[in-house]
Amino acid sequence: MNYQGVLRKMETEFAHPIQYFLVFDNDFINMNQLLNKKLTIKFVKYQCLNCGLDLTIYRQGFCRTCFFDIPQAADWIMRPELSTAHLDKEDRDLEYEKKVQLQPHVVYLANSSNVKVGVTRKSQVPTRWIDQGAHEAIEIVEVPNRYLAGITEIALKEHVSDKTNWRTMLQNKIKDEDLVEWRDKLEQYIPDEAKDYFIESNSETHLEFPVKDYPEKPKSLNLEKTLAYIGMLKGIKGQYLIFEDQTVFNIRANEGLVVNIEVGI
Repeated sequence: MNYQGVLRKMETEFAHPIQYFLVFDNDFINMNQLLNKKLTIKFVKYQCLNCGLDLTIYRQGFCRTCFFDIPQAADWIMRPELSTAHLDKEDRDLEYEKKVQLQPHVVYLANSSNVKVGVTRKSQVPTRWIDQGAHEAIEIVEVPNRYLAGITEIALKEHVSDKTNWRTMLQNKIKDEDLVEWRDKLEQYIPDEAKDYFIESNSETHLEFPVKDYPEKPKSLNLEKTLAYIGMLKGIKGQYLIFEDQTVFNIRANEGLVVNIEVGI
């Protein structure tokens, strides 16, 4: 079977194991059904996720012009503490910024390669944890806007990491942690503005990924350089496809690439 379309991050369904779907304009693939099958992935062209033009992707699936222009790629996306919609102050598009920033956000702990702190919209729980390849996670605070979540993350990352080691995550070299204990230990560092939003009675969420074999020495596929790749799919974790020869392909990092995927036996 042959599929062709522009890459966007895989959509997911919280199940045991997680279900993954690669969605194209006119078709979709349940990636779990392709485990133990040979895939041929070919680079076709670029397609900016905003303007749709065949222009080199700069970051986050956007061409350079769009990346520096549209609100979906503004600095506050990656740095929530820069959010200003709660002050009625525009960055690039106040209407869009109010829609995204002025909604419930969660600060959480996730264990992907280590215990890390992060921020997401409440509506993105547990999707955000799945995308990071976390096998366990817990919410710390739920606040009414992105700014409060951002300053809480800034305060907590003085005491816990805010990064995931992608190699360790894919190798599954992860020890179980008591995230309830971590949450309670970090409560004292929550900024005064967010203290009333501390969540003290929740439990860990556990996630199971569809992986047959974890790579010992994962090597990242650069499809723009190799143009075509053939491999046996052995697992999916985070937004990575894991192949039998230790190659891994980060779908999220390749958004905006139009690819052709041929499924063999």
